[in-house]
Amino acid sequence: MLVVMQSHATDAQIRAVCERIESLGYKAHPIPGAGRTAIGITGNTGVVDIASMEGMPGVVECIPVSKPYKLVSRDVKEENTVVRIKTPLGDVTFGGPAIGVVAGPCAIETAEQAFEIAGHIKAAGIRLFRGGAYKPRTSPYSFQGLGEPGLKILAEIRERFGLGIVTEAVDNESLDLVEKYADVIQIGTRNMQNFSLLKHAGRAAKPILLKRGMSATLDEFLMAAEYIMSEGNYNVILCERGVRTFSDFTRNTLDLSVIPAVQRRSHLPIVVDPSHGTGRRNKVLPLSRAAVAAGADGMLVEVHHDPDHALSDGPQSILPEEFVQLVGEIRQIAAVLHRTIN
Repeated sequence: MLVVMQSHATDAQIRAVCERIESLGYKAHPIPGAGRTAIGITGNTGVVDIASMEGMPGVVECIPVSKPYKLVSRDVKEENTVVRIKTPLGDVTFGGPAIGVVAGPCAIETAEQAFEIAGHIKAAGIRLFRGGAYKPRTSPYSFQGLGEPGLKILAEIRERFGLGIVTEAVDNESLDLVEKYADVIQIGTRNMQNFSLLKHAGRAAKPILLKRGMSATLDEFLMAAEYIMSEGNYNVILCERGVRTFSDFTRNTLDLSVIPAVQRRSHLPIVVDPSHGTGRRNKVLPLSRAAVAAGADGMLVEVHHDPDHALSDGPQSILPEEFVQLVGEIRQIAAVLHRTIN
């Protein structure tokens, strides 16, 4: 259910409607729009009493939402959500006219490695740095990340280079630490349906970057985002990172067709990870170009100065000079679409 308020509705009127919804045992989610505020209702298992809402001051109408995901849907919010990440070098936005770029190594290995790559990222004009302090790996014998020492290295990168930090939480315990150190909390593909973790992320004060599960349908992807938003965190960025198919020439199949599909159904921004989406270094640049052309709101790219000796995902990490080329090329494509790179 969606309660649409008048464009001139007062804060007191909006608060009164929210209190009425809460008194009925539901949860109210006021979502400001460009012209008016809408209030989403979750927690209802049956039909909500529309008559009791529509007569309240400031209410225009009540609209049933048929989709299983309520807060994620464009039925609730027609305008695009713009998620703003504050960094020492200035804000980076996802969902507006600018295309956000995040880059860095798959994993934080040493301080020297991280600082070397951070210098290249900053020199390319990019303000968000990615790097995993926690790495959920298929094999228990693979490098699992440095943990909190890795987070401290990321915090030092913010201090030294002025870059915002994007890093992954793998469970509830690590999420609390990641929230302390990072600017954006990433939920990886293996945790897309870890509902306890999604709820915990929904109570965090930092934006969430949610990766699509490797076998997830579009509805399952959006329902995972709904778990986060239902807990009150509306700053969610979706990430397409490839799905598992029968193709044997890439690690995954990058599903770029999901970009317009998400944008038709949801107001949330969607970014693309061509590194995990292909698993092959020579495919990252062409698919980055394609992602921007398809309308992606951002890119998540793995960069390593010595990928042949990387402890995690070296074959899909591009070199710093290739990253400079990538940024230059997607900047040109973005200009054709009347967009910029931030």
